[in-house]
Amino acid sequence: MENQKKSQNNKFWHWLKTSITARLLMVGFLVIMLLIPLSYINTLITERATRQQDVVNEINDKWGQQVLVYGPILKIPYKTYTETKTFNEKTGTYLKQTQTNIKYAYCFPDTLNATSNVSSKTLNRGNFKSAVYSSQMAFNGQFNPIQLEQKDIKDEDVIWDKATVIIKTSNLKGIKNEVRLSMNTNLYDFNTNFNDASNTYNDYLDELESGYISTNDLPKQHSSSFSFNLNFNGSKDIQIIPIGKTTSMTMVSNWPDPSFVGNFLPNSDTKEITKNGFKAQWQVLHINRAFSQQHLNNIPNLNRFAFGTKFMVMVDEYQKSERSAKYGFLVIGLTFLIFFLIQTLSKITIHPFQYIMIGLALVMFYTLLVSISEHSTFLKAYLIAGISVIALISWYAKSILKTLKFSIFIAVSLMALYTFIYVIIQLENYALLVGSIGLFAILACVMFVSRKIDWNNE
Repeated sequence: MENQKKSQNNKFWHWLKTSITARLLMVGFLVIMLLIPLSYINTLITERATRQQDVVNEINDKWGQQVLVYGPILKIPYKTYTETKTFNEKTGTYLKQTQTNIKYAYCFPDTLNATSNVSSKTLNRGNFKSAVYSSQMAFNGQFNPIQLEQKDIKDEDVIWDKATVIIKTSNLKGIKNEVRLSMNTNLYDFNTNFNDASNTYNDYLDELESGYISTNDLPKQHSSSFSFNLNFNGSKDIQIIPIGKTTSMTMVSNWPDPSFVGNFLPNSDTKEITKNGFKAQWQVLHINRAFSQQHLNNIPNLNRFAFGTKFMVMVDEYQKSERSAKYGFLVIGLTFLIFFLIQTLSKITIHPFQYIMIGLALVMFYTLLVSISEHSTFLKAYLIAGISVIALISWYAKSILKTLKFSIFIAVSLMALYTFIYVIIQLENYALLVGSIGLFAILACVMFVSRKIDWNNE
């Protein structure tokens, strides 16, 4: 019985050694099995990327979050009247009562000019870093005479002596100066209006409100000029909303890699970007955005009309590592195919265990890539991991294949393959085109080499 089992095992291994189909099935099975450790590598990359984002959020929360500002906005109370009728059963008549209600009109300035000087830097926490900045923002402009008659509000119903100015912002915590509004020649301090729903940058903004504005400073019959400063500690981005009938903004920063975001881009003829920083200018007219200069009762959510600049460290090592790992199946499959063709053409026997060792070495490339890129650039990490794995597999191939020429051929093939993948990762617009051409060339080479194999020799 034991001899029979031994004989069957010998037949199986003899079939595996001599049959091209058996070797091909074995190589395919091993490639599929190595997808399991590759999936763990992808999980590791995702976990590290998530950890990076958590650290960045923690740094930004302590320093200051993203900045969105718009103002000043005149908040003018006015009276409305509600008439009610009450039936008097004794007299059989209706008694009319008029109730006075207080509502508010919100008026935007006619001109709004903003200048922002931004000093950026990076803060590190372990292997991770985040871009933060300190900004000095200066606003000035003017209100033209307010004409609430257009909203069917009579002048005698306007409570001018209770008018205030409000400024909305997303980052009260990051303000580093006392905010004072200069209206004509007078100064007005601001207080915060707590908004229980103002905890989400995308939906709500905190509010600063001044004391009552002197009627002499209000734009009743004449224009009123204004100015105020806001100094912020912030992160990620800085944006304003163009509430002026004509809104202009100039931003100067030492950040060398800005990303202009929002609903409006800076003027292309005034934009300057160098390795020492950038300067950009915007101009937005009221005809460019879909909201009016006056609003009754409340101000709509205007966040989608914001524009400005994003300050972020372009840490794409994890993204590039993830893209590299997606080509893991291709690398393992083509490497095994090279060994299979060498084994088939040269009649050299390669044990399945040796294929597994080669596959695990290829998988180790990605763990080396992720771990080294956290302490260096992606290019250096890719070179170190690639050279290490190629040297290891070439040395191992020398001991398996017993000849130097095959070992050199495998080293050159792996170098070409890793170089090809690196080029694809760096490309954006032409990644698909270059990848398709490269795969076509690889397929042509495989077809050219495999034409000499006698597939009927089983």
